[in-house]
Amino acid sequence: MDNTQKLIELFKEFPGIGPRQAKRFVYFLLNRNPSYGSDLAKLINEVRSTVHSCDTCFRFFPNDTTKTCPTCRDTNRDKKSLMLVSHDVDFENIEKTKFYSGYYFILGGTVPILEKNPEKRIRQKYLIDILDKKVKSGLSEIIIALNYNPEGENTLSYLSQILKPLSDKNNVKISTLGRGLSTGTELEYSDSETIKNALKNRQ
Repeated sequence: MDNTQKLIELFKEFPGIGPRQAKRFVYFLLNRNPSYGSDLAKLINEVRSTVHSCDTCFRFFPNDTTKTCPTCRDTNRDKKSLMLVSHDVDFENIEKTKFYSGYYFILGGTVPILEKNPEKRIRQKYLIDILDKKVKSGLSEIIIALNYNPEGENTLSYLSQILKPLSDKNNVKISTLGRGLSTGTELEYSDSETIKNALKNRQ
């Protein structure tokens, strides 16, 4: 396998990118000025070295002086609510609505249907640890905000099961996004008004 094919294979690992698109990326780079590729490689390395994962919500943020992101450090946010989302892009899209003022937890993925080890597909252990701390600080609602597709629904079902004991014991409400999002919808591609309506009508 030559270097061109190796690069195509790497691009194919990107979310939503198939063989044809991966090949187009490679030929795009080959047709650009050599400095473009050098700048791209340099920037990738810089992003890797300056962007870190928050030790509380696990979202990525650019900082090398603290382990906790600005959102989790913000004491003005609502301590009573915690929203669970799959990825950073979901967090960003929900923040754009300026409607939700609580805290977040990034699951890091979803649970595929028929998955034998669901606890390995999401940050389950860290979630339970964080929830134990949040409950002591007054947490009263956990909002599960996932894509309205089969994998999102399966993840919702799994989370509901593992969170039920904590919910029952501490009287913490577990809610989901309500009307506003249709079946098959991904949060990443939903507009702010749609997400705002889904938050207003959460169940």
